[in-house]
Amino acid sequence: MASDAKLRDADELIKKANKLTKLSFFKWSTDWSSATALYEQAAMAYKLAKQLEKAKDAYVRAAEGQEKLSSPWQAAKDLEAAGAIAKELGKFDEVLELYKRASDLYNECGMPQPSADALAKGARALEEANPDEALRLYMDSCGMLEEEGKEHMAFETYRAAMSLYLKRNRQLDAATVLLRWGLAADKSKAVHSQCKAYLSAIIVYLYANDFKQAEQCYNDCSQIDAFMNNEHGSCAFDLLRAYREGDSVGIKHIVKSSSVIPHLDHTIVRLAKQLPTGEVMALASSVSDLNVADDDFT
Repeated sequence: MASDAKLRDADELIKKANKLTKLSFFKWSTDWSSATALYEQAAMAYKLAKQLEKAKDAYVRAAEGQEKLSSPWQAAKDLEAAGAIAKELGKFDEVLELYKRASDLYNECGMPQPSADALAKGARALEEANPDEALRLYMDSCGMLEEEGKEHMAFETYRAAMSLYLKRNRQLDAATVLLRWGLAADKSKAVHSQCKAYLSAIIVYLYANDFKQAEQCYNDCSQIDAFMNNEHGSCAFDLLRAYREGDSVGIKHIVKSSSVIPHLDHTIVRLAKQLPTGEVMALASSVSDLNVADDDFT
């Protein structure tokens, strides 16, 4: 009964709001200020009455009103609320549209962090239903913060994108995100995060059996004193040496006894525990042959 009363109240609020926004022969002006407040009240009442579709539509109408009132910030908040409800309803095309529009409105306010956050929220809502679109939103969110010099605010988004790439078995893309995260950490003077990101990237390359790329990554990162003079750099060196020697037992021992690997992101720890994933002796042989060929060429 209480739910029915809330529903009737919400319906009445919508009727009042609609009247305030419509022109007629006898009514030549609209009152969006009053109507917008009524739409927001109706949205909350519909949520309490478990009428999610109507709640979503009321938030969208409220956002429209906030835009007409030149309040893009509040309009974006209403659109985010509508996006969260659309996710509950399984309307994922609307989820994408609502969060992207919210992001645009935050941008209009000159607020890059809330704008990037809106994209990240949309990405999280889409991870299961549309992972490819979620990844695009995650990376757009990171890019927005990078452009503003606010890389330190993107760390959790880098992590989310990396994890989703790994779930999609796109290890090389995950490693690329980790390297991007490492660069962001460098710019943010977050040395510990930087070292973790670089070691994680090397582990991902090794998991993907791309020893050449893992070694190239290590060589690039070894130019950075913070990494080379850190336990993370030593761990990477030991792993690569064990791979070159074809020592699968040694690789497992390094992972098991490492003091730094257990403190990496849990998705990376899970990959590390599965190393080596390929035939290490064959890899060692191919590396040796490659070195001999390089010596002959020189």
